[in-house]
Amino acid sequence: MLFHSTRNTAHRVGLSAAIAQGIAPDGGLYVPDSLPKFSATDFDGLTELADIATQLIAPFAAGDELAASLAGICREAFNFPAPLVELHGTPGPASVLELFHGPTSAFKDFGARFLAATMQRIRANQANPSTRKLTILVATSGDTGGAVAAAFHARKGIEAGVLYPKGLVSQRQAQQLACWGDNVRTFTVQGNFDACQRMVKDAFADPSLQQSHELTSANSINVGRLLPQMVYYVNSSLEVWRRTGKPANYIIPSGNLGNSMACIWARAMGLPIGEVILATNANRTINDFLSSGEWQPRHCGPSPARQRPKNNFLLVM
Repeated sequence: MLFHSTRNTAHRVGLSAAIAQGIAPDGGLYVPDSLPKFSATDFDGLTELADIATQLIAPFAAGDELAASLAGICREAFNFPAPLVELHGTPGPASVLELFHGPTSAFKDFGARFLAATMQRIRANQANPSTRKLTILVATSGDTGGAVAAAFHARKGIEAGVLYPKGLVSQRQAQQLACWGDNVRTFTVQGNFDACQRMVKDAFADPSLQQSHELTSANSINVGRLLPQMVYYVNSSLEVWRRTGKPANYIIPSGNLGNSMACIWARAMGLPIGEVILATNANRTINDFLSSGEWQPRHCGPSPARQRPKNNFLLVM
């Protein structure tokens, strides 16, 4: 399978290149040329996250050097559970999908650990490896940075740079972002998350930095984050389907929508997923965009330490 830039469909690369580059040279995001099709029966007999992940992601790695090591990547990345816990006392059947059992208690552990395991193998597979260390840049409002730092910490030949907005994460998050050392460096930025993200994107667009550093991103703009996030939707939807014969409906706390996009992709691929409801905070920018088709971001007043709703558990109905 090939992946093309959202800004130029003629620019196409394989999975390894899409993950290694993070973002296309023209600033676009890498997306698959097409989504593979599955049915629930394609996963018969599979109950472990790593096995479901291998089956699900295999078509995206078809023809790529990562195909041979995909099963090992998934075993390394998905070595903790994502249990579906039934709720009692609700008007109808409902469960909570717990996504906080990873090493940093954030759902982003799934994507970060898959990305780190993949990046390390991409480096190992290079016939003429670069003499430069690979530098991972990530902007964070808290959870992403901690998950990326934990996933890439102490991996040889790779450095991680984590940028977060000063004063806009909790003290515990700030400690989790800055406690690693070794190959992980953390920077506070005067501004909000968008300012951090701009700095990361500007770094990718800087020709001199491109010459001196081998850069890639670990934000949700990297397809290597998005693909593994589909796994817990597929796993939980199969559990509901096998138990009830009905598709699972999801209520997802949504920040930058990358997590929600993984659910939408899984549904588009034919998995038994019904309604997808996005729960947002008081910022109505997304609601207004869906209603009017016009994107009009605006300042929402003083920001608390947490700018976005947590995604570390989802309501499944």
